[in-house]
This record gives sequence, structure tokens and C-alpha cells, in this order.
Amino acid sequence: MADGKWRRAGATLIRVIAVWAASALTLLALAGILPDFRLQSDDGDTITRTAFTAAWGAGAFGLLSALVWPVLVRALLIVPALVLGALVFFLNGSLLLIALRLIPDGRGDAAPETAVVVAAVMSAVASATSTAFAVRDDDAYRRRLSRLAYRRRRGRPADQGGPGREGPPGTVFIQLDGVGHDALVAAAAAGLMPTVAGWLADSSGHRLTPWRTDWSSQTGASQLAILHGSNHDVPAFRWYEKETRTVMVSSRPASALEMQRRAIERTRDGGLLTIDGASRGNLFSGGAGQLALVLSMAARRGKGSRSRAGYFAYFSDPANATRTALSFVAEVVREIGQSTRARARKVTPRVKRGGLYPFIRAFATVVERDVVVAAVLGDLFAGRTAVYADLVAYDEVAHHSGPHSRDAEKVLERLDRSLALIAKIADRTPRAYRIVLLSDHGQSPGETFAGKYGLTLKDLVRAGSGLPVPRRAQRTRSASEARDAVRIALHRPVEGGVDEQAAKLSDPIVLASGNLGLISFPDIGGRASREQIDRRHPALLSTLANHPGIGFLLVRSEEHGSVVLGPGGAEVPIAELSDEEGPLAVFGAGAADAVRRTDTFPHVADIMVNSMYDPGTGTVHAFEEQIGSHGGLGGEQSRPFLLWPRGLTDPLDIMAAESAESAESAEPGESVSAPVPPGGGLVGAEAVHRVLTRWLQESSGPQVPVRAEGFAGAGPVDEPFPPGVPGAGPTAARTAQAIQPLPPPNRQDPAPDATGTTA
Repeated sequence: MADGKWRRAGATLIRVIAVWAASALTLLALAGILPDFRLQSDDGDTITRTAFTAAWGAGAFGLLSALVWPVLVRALLIVPALVLGALVFFLNGSLLLIALRLIPDGRGDAAPETAVVVAAVMSAVASATSTAFAVRDDDAYRRRLSRLAYRRRRGRPADQGGPGREGPPGTVFIQLDGVGHDALVAAAAAGLMPTVAGWLADSSGHRLTPWRTDWSSQTGASQLAILHGSNHDVPAFRWYEKETRTVMVSSRPASALEMQRRAIERTRDGGLLTIDGASRGNLFSGGAGQLALVLSMAARRGKGSRSRAGYFAYFSDPANATRTALSFVAEVVREIGQSTRARARKVTPRVKRGGLYPFIRAFATVVERDVVVAAVLGDLFAGRTAVYADLVAYDEVAHHSGPHSRDAEKVLERLDRSLALIAKIADRTPRAYRIVLLSDHGQSPGETFAGKYGLTLKDLVRAGSGLPVPRRAQRTRSASEARDAVRIALHRPVEGGVDEQAAKLSDPIVLASGNLGLISFPDIGGRASREQIDRRHPALLSTLANHPGIGFLLVRSEEHGSVVLGPGGAEVPIAELSDEEGPLAVFGAGAADAVRRTDTFPHVADIMVNSMYDPGTGTVHAFEEQIGSHGGLGGEQSRPFLLWPRGLTDPLDIMAAESAESAESAEPGESVSAPVPPGGGLVGAEAVHRVLTRWLQESSGPQVPVRAEGFAGAGPVDEPFPPGVPGAGPTAARTAQAIQPLPPPNRQDPAPDATGTTA
């Protein structure tokens, strides 16, 4: 044992000397290249004296970086995230100037702007050298990467972060935002995602299954249900609420916080991550105590709700800021080059990608990815029980380049490298971890509605209502989560007032969520009926229903209840909807049930509009400026995936067990839903939440129901949840039960095909 300690001490000393030497050589090289940087006296020095000066300066800079830098970064967590990232360079340069002042006889000097460059290069070289030596030593490599994130939890050092590998494992949920099941399978088969392909090919590795979203196939609805158990009354990415005359937007912090509060109130469950959890890069907290880049928490104030602590994990190493900045610039240049090439080749369909979009894309694909991955690594070393992280890079690029474009494929390659890093580190942490990969929705390709037909949905609604239409079609706002995330990172207010709020009360409000449109009449109290709309705008419903770019409408009738309208005068009461015939037949299994469920929401729009869908090409027409879209029914957008380790219970067995429990507890004559709906697989994000909850319970025991303060997304408090909450579901009761092993399934597990996919 003593020999081992001396060996490790010797290896550490060698690494320190190597990093010191590399930094000194870097200083010498930069002094010879940069005119405003010197390491010699005015009369000149010998080579030996200059080398000694460089070594002194490198040593002083290294000590300052190790001792002073973490304190500076932690003190600056009050500033916006992106400002902190930029400020890193200036602070690093200031430390270098101080180090140069410590060189005897004043031999070191640099202009302030030059010091910033020199410090950045030195940090990058030191980081690269240290990593190159550390990767040859497993223990050193683990210690090196652990500094990317929290050194310790409160009262628990990082290297004692949880039970040993013989104890219960933790679980990491990685959400690949917008990656559909078919897109994942294709990328793995094409060699774009070798890590995922390896999981699928390994007979003892992972299993893959698709699941079906709700009608609203977008992150706001899906992730809210996955993390908090309910997406009731979330009809779209954005919707209008008449009683308050506000537009709810899933990517607006105040709206996200309210959505989270409503879900907790309905389920009486704090969330998937309530017990020792971490939420990274998500719209919602999931009840986690550890937060970074969580949108709903950006609307709260107070020390307990801050979610920027995760930035410290990343920026505590100045080399990270340097690497991310270089990657950020490279991504901006890459996007400009790709969009220019698309215009030159007249690629169709395409949308404009100028303005600030290259920077928004770089934020989503570089900054957010790096910070989230670093935070996850810290969670692994801290031994947290459950981690849920969202990587939004693919979704952002696919919106503007197309889900099957080469641009999007390149993003999948880089995401796979992030997965490989997480998997590698998970093998080196004190606690064993299971990695579950999933998505919240897919994306369907297609030309925009405005590009195909020359007018927006809003223009079509105004024309059908007899209102003036502007000569230039007005584009609807993009549903880009990354755009609002950038504004939050800069502490800039998200644009809360869309132009619909300023419209006259007599004008219809038209909102878009991918290929799903919502039309509301603010001066009609409650949900407007078909008869009221016909009296006011006789041509509107027929204009919409018979337009070639629209698949169907949902509207309430005073005579027949809610009805679905389609081309050629088709009109089907919602109770008679069928997936096999009528306006919804083209949209496949489950479409009718999805529409019926949305029809029960209190804030369903007066007119719900779903675009056309071509099953032959898989295309839809987004009502936004997106050639890869999601939000409604039609194609790959409604078919995300769930990829889980084989040691976990099969999702269908979990649903079957739940159905059996419901049947046993049902009153005589009460209907019970089938365990596997028509079309097979999991249906709805709420079902995914129940599966993930069961998996956590299988390894760590039951989760604790939310307490009274949980309404606001906080953790448990002393008082129990107040009884009699209207609409409260049975989730809390289920999660409080002790976990019993499921009975063996009656069916044989299907064998995976060549890509590892199972039915």
C-alpha cells in the first residue's frame, strides 16, 4: 500500500512538472510571436535567464489559477451565464498580468489585450497536457474529470458520493431533444452514432422501443409529463388563456413555472427527481434539488431557487471557457458556410438562417451542450440517485436544416461523442450507473405552410374572416427553445407580448406550434362554438377545412358536441372518430384518442388546426418558419424513442401490471383501459413518466410524495399535501407504495433486428 502511495505521488509530481514545462515553453513561444509581450529586460537576457523568467511566470500563473480562480468564479455566479463565459477571458488575463508582476526585476510585461490571449492559450495548453498525462492513469483521469463539476455535495465528498458499486445503482436519463425513433435507428445503422449502435448490438446492453406522443408533440407537453407526471391542459407549445388574456409559452420562464405548478397540483407528486435528483438543461425541474439551465426556475428568486451553480462546475477551469469559445466560433462559421452553400445550391425546402440564428445555434450546440454534460459528470461523481439532462442541439439544427440533412447528421455525431464520454465516466465513478436514453418527440420534414401556399395561417384566417390581409405575409414566431434559452442566459426578458396580445378583441388570435395551429376569439367567453363562429365569420371554417395544406379542424358544436371537420365537407362527431376512416385515417393509430383527450382540456383553442400529412413522403407543413417541425400529428414527430438497459423491467410489462392493478381496484361496471393500446407500445408522455418512476423505484425504493410546498416546485417540507385537491391523480399513492417485483411476462421478448430495435 505504501508503495502504491509513493507511486501515485511520483506520477502526480511528474504531471505537475510536465504541465509547468509545457506552460513555460508556451510563454517562450508567445513572447517570440506577440509584439506586446516580453519576458526579458530592456537590455536583453541570456537564453538561460529568459527560460528561468518563463518558468517563474508559468509557475506563478499556475498557482494563481489553482488558488484564486475557483473563488473568483464562485463569487461571479450572480452574473448571467453567457456574461460569465466572456468574463472568464478577462479575469484569466488579469491573473496573468499579476503573475508577470511577480517575476523578479520586472522582466515580464504584456499589454492587457495581449494578456487575455496569452492566458487563454496557456490555459488550453495546460489543460491538454494534464489530460494527456492523466488519461494513462485511471485514478488521475477520474480526478481530472471530476473537477469539471461539483467537488462535493453538502456534507459528502465527491469520492464518497454514494454507495459502492455493490450497492443500488443510480440512473442517468439523457434526453436527445427532437431525435425520433427512426432517425436514431438510421443514425446508428449508418455509423453516425457508434455508441448507440454498440448499445443496441450488445445482447446484454440496451433495448429500444418507440413511444407515441400526445397530439401536442413538443417539449413543453412531453417533458412536463415525463418529469412531473401530467401534461393535462397543455394543448400546444403556446396557447391563449381567455380568463387572463395571456399567451402561455412553454419556453417562457413564467409560463414554464406555472405549467410545473399546475402539474404538481394535479398529480400531488413532486416529480421524477424529487429524491436526490439533478435537473440539467430542462424546461422543468422535475422536483430536483440540483439545477442548471432549468427554465422554470429562472422565473423564481431567492438563493434556494438559483440554477446557475452548475456553471461553476464548468467555468471553474478556465481551459473550458477557452475550448467552448473556440468551438462556439467554429460553429458560427460552420452554420454560415452551410447556409451559404444551401442557398448557392438552391436546396429546397429551406428557410432563412441569417441574423442572430448562427449564434443561437452555436449556443444550443456548443455552450449548452458543454455546460450540461459537465454538470452530468459532476452528478456522477457526486453519486446522485437520479439525473435528467436535455441536449437540445439536434432539435435546433433540424428545425432550420431539416431532420434528415447532413447538418443534422453532424450534430448527431457530436452528441454521440458526448454520450460516449458520459458512459466512460459512469464506469469510473464510485457508484454504478444505468444510462437511459430517450427523446421527447421526433421531427417531421416538409416545406413551410407559407412557403408552399404563399401565406401564413394567420393570413388565411384573416382572409376567411373577411379581415384585411397584409400584402407581405407575416411570419409566425419560431418555437425555438434555444432562442429563449439564450435570452435567459443573458438575463434578458423573454419577449412576452406577441403581436396577438395587442390585437383588437374582435380579431382572432392565431398561434402556431409546428404544424399545429390554434385560433381563439378573445371577445367570446369560454370556448367558442361552431355556431357562434359561423354567425360571425360564415366562410372561415369551410375555408380552413378545404384548404389543401390543412388536414383537419377540431371545433365545438352546440348541437353535436365537439366535431372534427375535414376536406369535402367531412364532419365527424368526436365520439365517432376512427383511426381507420375519416379525416384522421391518414394520421395512423392513436390519432383519434389523442384528439379526444385534447378536447377535454380547459384551454383547448376555439379552433384547433392540424396541417396536412403525406404518409408517402412523411411531410407536413409547419405554420412556422421551420422545415423540420413538431407540435401536431403526422409522421416522425409523434414517434420518439426509449432506450433502456436490459436489466430494467420491460415498459409493456409495467403498463400491463398497472392495468391489472386498475382492474382489481375498479368498481363493478367501471371501464378499464387496455394495457397495450391499438398500435402497440407506450402511448403518451404520462405513461413514460410512470415507466421511469418504476425504474427508479426498482433500484432505490419508493419516491416520497410531494408536500404542500411542492406546488411551487420546491422539495418536501414538513406539512403533508392538503387533501381534496381538485383533479389530483393517483400518482402519489402509487409512488408511496412499496415496490414488488413484477410477475414474469407471459410473452416472449422479441429478438432485436439488425439495428437492435424490438417491436
